Amino acid sequence: KPGEHKHSKEPSSLPCMHLAVVACGDRLEETLIMLKSAVLFSNRRLCFHIFAEDSLKPEFEKKLKEWPSSYTKKFEYNIYPITFSVGNAQEWKKLFKPCAAQRLFLPVILKDVDSLLYVDTDVLFLRPIDDIWHILKEFNSTQLAAMAPEHEIPKIGWYSRFARHPYYGTTGVNSGVMLMNLTRIRNTQFKNSMIPSGLTWEEMLYPLYQKYKNYITWGDQDLLNIIFYFNPECLYVFPCQWNYRPDHCMYGSNCKGAEEEGVSILHGNRGVYHDDKQPTFKALYEVIRDFPFEDNLFQSLYYPLQSKFLDTVHTLCGRIPQVFLKQIEKTMKKVYENRVIVYLGANHRY
Repeated sequence: KPGEHKHSKEPSSLPCMHLAVVACGDRLEETLIMLKSAVLFSNRRLCFHIFAEDSLKPEFEKKLKEWPSSYTKKFEYNIYPITFSVGNAQEWKKLFKPCAAQRLFLPVILKDVDSLLYVDTDVLFLRPIDDIWHILKEFNSTQLAAMAPEHEIPKIGWYSRFARHPYYGTTGVNSGVMLMNLTRIRNTQFKNSMIPSGLTWEEMLYPLYQKYKNYITWGDQDLLNIIFYFNPECLYVFPCQWNYRPDHCMYGSNCKGAEEEGVSILHGNRGVYHDDKQPTFKALYEVIRDFPFEDNLFQSLYYPLQSKFLDTVHTLCGRIPQVFLKQIEKTMKKVYENRVIVYLGANHRY
């Protein structure tokens, strides 16, 4: 097994939902807050696959052990070293952000995992992972991965204006939230621009990088766009509320799904959790970070969030607080109702 550490609690009757993240450099806290949001809201047991530099491993273990047992029993985790199975490891490591290219190798490394949700460290779950996990059942016979569009409007999208390489669809896709059927990925021969016949995922990665490395800006995300440009039938595109970024509100609201249903997964890219450019995103990050695990969700998470949002109304994202609050409110109501039903049911027997 490539994992160096295993930590398990109370197996559940259902197989767990697999969540992978790659953490290097100063991304320890961000990763822990992402994992915390996953555990806070999810129903089924989770299996975390944390890929991290050696120096971060003891810190992850220490911090995760500090979480209360009522939460640690909801997940198990493995911590893996950063490894690249083909090509030059140093080249891969320097591609875009440190270690980000690791995600390209997940189908090769996690050979025993059938399906997986990969997320960037700067992602926050505002509803149960169970809900995005159900999308796997919506894949048709050729689809093996799901991502959201990079932009909703081609005329202001990055790929449609600047890309010097092939990309998926009209605006490209964003790889910060990527749902994958790893079994299908491992068993597929992918069409490509290098040879007439198909190549496996592992065979394709390094030649593809060599061919396009002088044209790519966003590293591994660009390589994924190139792969799905040549294999569009393999991709399921989910709506923008599953990967909601500042671009969806900073120029005016342009994610209809979030307006209707609320944000499901928040993606605070470009460091917005740590500066003052998008205070709405920062407020969500800080409230989840500071939430004491066993406190009341309404009192210690929802209300502080509402009051922090009052300070963000001068921004375009801050003018639509309901978009950010809708799913959290829905999730908390479900949690509350379940507890009341369980409590009443238990009392009813006596």
